Amino acid sequence: MLQPSRPEADAGVAQASPPQPTQPAQTQPQPQLSHPTTQPPPPQPFPGYQPSWPYDAARRPYPAQYAYPYPAPQPYLPPPTLGERLGKEGAGSRWLAWIGGAVTLLGIVLLLVLAVQRGWLGPLPRVLVAAAFGAVLVAGGAWLHRKPAGRTGAFALAATGIATLYLDAIAATSLYEFLPVPAGLATGLVIAVGGLLLAVKWDSPLLASSVVIACGVCAPVITRGFTAELVTFLLILQIATTPVQLRRSWWSLSLAAAIPPLTTSMIATALHTQHTVVAIAVSVVSAGLSLIFLRRNENDPYLLSVLAAAPLPVLVAALTLPKHQAALLAGGAAVVLVATWPFVRNPSGAVAGVAGLVAALQATVTEFDGGSVLLGEAVALAFAARYTRNRYVLGGSLFFGVLGGVLAMSSDVTPALLVIPRPHTTTDLLAALAAATVLLGAAVAWPWAAARLEILKPAKLLPWIPAGLAALYGASGLVLSASLLAVPGRSGFLLGHALITVSWTIAALALLLRGIAIVALRVIGLVLVAAALAKLVLFDLAALDGLARVGAFLGAGVVLLVAGSRYARLVASR
Repeated sequence: MLQPSRPEADAGVAQASPPQPTQPAQTQPQPQLSHPTTQPPPPQPFPGYQPSWPYDAARRPYPAQYAYPYPAPQPYLPPPTLGERLGKEGAGSRWLAWIGGAVTLLGIVLLLVLAVQRGWLGPLPRVLVAAAFGAVLVAGGAWLHRKPAGRTGAFALAATGIATLYLDAIAATSLYEFLPVPAGLATGLVIAVGGLLLAVKWDSPLLASSVVIACGVCAPVITRGFTAELVTFLLILQIATTPVQLRRSWWSLSLAAAIPPLTTSMIATALHTQHTVVAIAVSVVSAGLSLIFLRRNENDPYLLSVLAAAPLPVLVAALTLPKHQAALLAGGAAVVLVATWPFVRNPSGAVAGVAGLVAALQATVTEFDGGSVLLGEAVALAFAARYTRNRYVLGGSLFFGVLGGVLAMSSDVTPALLVIPRPHTTTDLLAALAAATVLLGAAVAWPWAAARLEILKPAKLLPWIPAGLAALYGASGLVLSASLLAVPGRSGFLLGHALITVSWTIAALALLLRGIAIVALRVIGLVLVAAALAKLVLFDLAALDGLARVGAFLGAGVVLLVAGSRYARLVASR
């Protein structure tokens, strides 16, 4: 049965249902900002950038057009060959310019020779004409340098003009004697300073180095040999280059200014022994300037090499002096150089310290015979290396120890002293006792310092073997020398060897007890036991007799029994 419709209900339903829009809603326009946002825009890619990988644009959380591109890896390009260098644009002009300068300089020399042979003009006009020609060449180079296209020819013209002026100064001083030697050197210094100023203005380290090298080559011709005046002039030239090196830091100029005074000083000192003061001045100036320049670039290898070579004139001068004066000179250089080590913490301090160790080595070898003093210095250096944690000092200790050990074994504690029973003087025995003591100390101190610096590892046995052999040799020499001093003659020799065998077994016991936790010491102790047994069978049984033989065997046997039982209890208790 149909129900009648209710208008109130229909009206309520109609009111409850939301109205349906007949047209789509229109979005409101967003207001435009009149000022830029505070965030910077995303980086834009390089022009023509294309993603290099397929996922480059797909996996980025932001649009690919805002992606910052990664630089593509550049392929390896081999260095250009000589043919490629010559084929570059402008290469021919450089070669032509420099070859033309060399040919022009040769023509000037030939012109001077021809003028002398045929009597053209007088000596003074020749010098003046050559000076004017050199000045014109330098001025022409300065005029060409104003334009970039003519700078190659400008360098060639200026270098040719400076070389011409140098040759003219040589002719005026050595050939015609218009100028005394000091005036000729002063003229060369003026030319060099002018060339340096031109090189600084043009920012050309090649021109500056060429000017200084040419001056150093021409100076011996003016002085007619390696004299004190020559070395002094080259030292002044080196000092004159200091402002340029402080301003530009050209390594080529540093070498060009330092090598001539160092080499000429050594040659002059070797030829004339009275140039010691000049050699000291050269070493002091070279070392001081190197330390000053290294403050700006402490890792410059060229300046470090100059600093390392600075003590050479002093060391060469020490070779030409009497014994005590030579040791005093080399020792003074060693003290000065080593004293700079704690105050200069950069590599220049290490280089100065190593050079000081070389000077100390020369002073020690010059003053003292044998190797006892060298071994004592090796012990001192080992302790210094341990407490300063400096590996360079430890290397010096090793070098001093090896050289001192070789000298001690060849002069003081010789193998004949340990093997052949023969009479010795008290002085020889005291020297042997001292050498053996410091040899033993060096053989113990160096491995100890190396282990503390974590250079030698306890697990590696091979580096410990030489130190152990040296320690055994030193201990044997110490015991035998003391026995011969206490009981002279054959009786002391036999007593000493018996004590040596017993001391070896005692040392082996100590190493075994200590080596329970350290494998290396345990192995060394067992090796020492084997060495003591070999000495008993191969040497003591044949060389010793009477109570000495009995004492050696009984003492070694008792020690070995005690060592075995004690070692067994310790191992069982672990």
